[in-house]
Amino acid sequence: MPESEQIVKKKTCFHCGDKVDSIPYVLDNRNFCCLGCQTVYQVLNESNLHHYYRYNQHPGKSQKGPKADLSYLDEPNIVAKLVDYKDEDVTMITFYIPVIHCSSCIWLLEHLYKLHVGIKSSQVDFMKKQANITFKHQEISLRELVELLVQIGYEPKITLQDVVKEGKKLNQRGLIAKITVAGFCFGNSMMISFPEYFGMAAFEQQYASFFGYMNLAFGIPVLLYSASDYFKSAWLSLKQKRLNLDVPLALGIFVLFFRSAFEILTQTGPGFMDTLCSLVFFILVGKWVQQRTYYHISFERDYRSYFPVAVTVIEEESEKPIQIADLKVGQRILVRNNEIVPADAILLKGNASVDFSFVTGESKAVDKTLGEIIYAGGRQIGEVIELEVIKPVSQSYLTKLWNNESFKTQEKKFDTFIDFISKYFTVALISIAVAACVFWLIGGDSSKAWGAFTAVLIIACPCALALSSPFTLSAALSIFDRNKFYIKNTAAIEQLSAIDCVVFDKTGTISSPKSSLMLFEGELDEDGRSLVSSVCRNSNHPLSREIVKWIGHTVIQTADVFKEITGKGMEALFDTTEVKIGSASFLGIKNKYQDGSVVYVMINDVMKGYFTLEQSWRQGLSEVVGALNKEGYDLHLISGDNERRSDALKLIFPTDARLLFNQSPSDKLHKIDFWQERGKQVCMLGDGLNDAGALRIADLGIAVSDDINNFSPGCDAILDGDSFAKLPSFFAFAKDAVKVIHMSFAISLTYNVIGLSFAVQGTMSPLFAAILMPISTVTIISFTSMTTRWFARRRRLLSKVSQATKEI
Repeated sequence: MPESEQIVKKKTCFHCGDKVDSIPYVLDNRNFCCLGCQTVYQVLNESNLHHYYRYNQHPGKSQKGPKADLSYLDEPNIVAKLVDYKDEDVTMITFYIPVIHCSSCIWLLEHLYKLHVGIKSSQVDFMKKQANITFKHQEISLRELVELLVQIGYEPKITLQDVVKEGKKLNQRGLIAKITVAGFCFGNSMMISFPEYFGMAAFEQQYASFFGYMNLAFGIPVLLYSASDYFKSAWLSLKQKRLNLDVPLALGIFVLFFRSAFEILTQTGPGFMDTLCSLVFFILVGKWVQQRTYYHISFERDYRSYFPVAVTVIEEESEKPIQIADLKVGQRILVRNNEIVPADAILLKGNASVDFSFVTGESKAVDKTLGEIIYAGGRQIGEVIELEVIKPVSQSYLTKLWNNESFKTQEKKFDTFIDFISKYFTVALISIAVAACVFWLIGGDSSKAWGAFTAVLIIACPCALALSSPFTLSAALSIFDRNKFYIKNTAAIEQLSAIDCVVFDKTGTISSPKSSLMLFEGELDEDGRSLVSSVCRNSNHPLSREIVKWIGHTVIQTADVFKEITGKGMEALFDTTEVKIGSASFLGIKNKYQDGSVVYVMINDVMKGYFTLEQSWRQGLSEVVGALNKEGYDLHLISGDNERRSDALKLIFPTDARLLFNQSPSDKLHKIDFWQERGKQVCMLGDGLNDAGALRIADLGIAVSDDINNFSPGCDAILDGDSFAKLPSFFAFAKDAVKVIHMSFAISLTYNVIGLSFAVQGTMSPLFAAILMPISTVTIISFTSMTTRWFARRRRLLSKVSQATKEI
């Protein structure tokens, strides 16, 4: 190959970094892969925003592909539901922009005002991938604003769920206020108590009662406000005739306050108010840590996050966008290339080639004929089609599939380690306290009986135990997050550690949408390869680019005539040679090959063969299956696709694994239920709506996604496709995290035994309690944090920080 051609092949786009396979677009001696990327560069350069390229190399997103229709943003009723605030002058709106990935993105989006005078300001939340923009609607409309964002490569993702504006938001303001009160009282109470601990001189002694009353004043708001949730939880637990960890906590807090108040008011002692404040402060901090979650990821998705905001309706020979909520039976709608069919409808006009992989799991486009029903959720591939709605959105097949009553199982019941221990801890604690009290009463020392009873309840209060689980599991959550495995909450980590059966979906789960394998069946000589590559180079269709890449270097010929029909194929004339490339219907032949994406090749009316593009297995699949099998997990595969690649899968999966194909969503659900009835703790890995039921009914549902911010079904965890190979390490690390909780419980138990040995004797002093309880708390927090990180390094999950952290 000539050296000049080798250099051309190595060129990359200055804007997005994609490889430039064909003749590049050149501007300012810089290469661009397409006109879109060149336009973005030109716009930024003309607006003096060229610094965008200084912060990161190739920071932009490729501008190849179709542009969305934004006409619906001219409809006032839709706009009103999208904006956050609007007055006579300005409008404020929050956009979700999934392509935000680095510091260059933040810099550019926060300098939008330089691109248009109508934009007042913009702020970016990197973790949520959101941009809050304030603009003057008299100078720039919402549609123009979105078009500007699209033009520079930051297209917002606007879905029906944005219009409904539902979703659970984590509100920790009340908890933070309680922590603030407890922290304030803890600091001041500890300061006031220092003279008591270190011995009072004559001067301080005359203020002892005043210090005691001040301590009591600090203890009252901590008891009545900061600790109120623990009393409510304990009361509800007792009403339901069960014991949780809040029962001994609430009992310990109450006794601690009651005894302290008694000693202060009767002038018989200094009390333990500083210990009470520190106890409440630390367990509230633990609760705050436990409640923190990855709020920028939605685990509770529904079909609305997959649907567009509006659809184009044909009324009196004119086209008008309306919001999907207003779509009615009998209306005629237009669905363009790459758009979703929003409701069950009949095909009236056009050639429909519909991809139902989101619903069925099968990786193929289905051709529909006039008069056939096209179900909601399918994505049109090809030319615009005209449909007549036969069912409202709420009653369509997709919505019914999502809302299937069989999916609505009861809340998953899983006893965490703390739940298990709390059943016995309270009974044991009260038993020891009563036994100590009875012992001293029998011995005739009633004062020691009272002291021993209260001391046992105080010193054995399970504050360290209450902290061990949230701090361990929260540290584990952050480790998982760094490795692109996003778990819904801390309880799901304990559930992950208990799994003994792993079930995989096929399409999009163990196969990767990002990597594909191009195959050719037939005979294609060198001249034929040259003709096919020459034709496909004229098209921007993804399959055409893959074919050019597969053929590689060849002689490029110039066509005398070239014609491309969107969604069907291409035809070209080279002197006297006619070449047709496209679908079976376009070439007028019977489709012999139904699976995957198929492109037929015909030269001078002679069929030469067909290309098929299939998803490749995810990198490391064999190693993942082998490692899980070695650890003793039962492994199975349930797929909505057919058995065509079963031979390859049999070589990957163990011989005792069940490989089930052609499974409907309900079939998947029933299979999961079948294994659960046989005592298995089942983890399901899937990606689409056809896996929604199985993900919900499984003991742990993991949605595998190559873009975690795009649609994925409701689940317990979301696994980025790039981290699929780490799956065995994730299972092992979850077991390690639970092991840390068990070890921290043993440490906590050791402190309790030491404290109880003094408490049952009725000799516990305020100084002893003030020292022992904070030390035990600090020990537990330090131990869990360091040990969890040690296990993470051992599993090679802390060797690299996340790419997002590096870039930001």
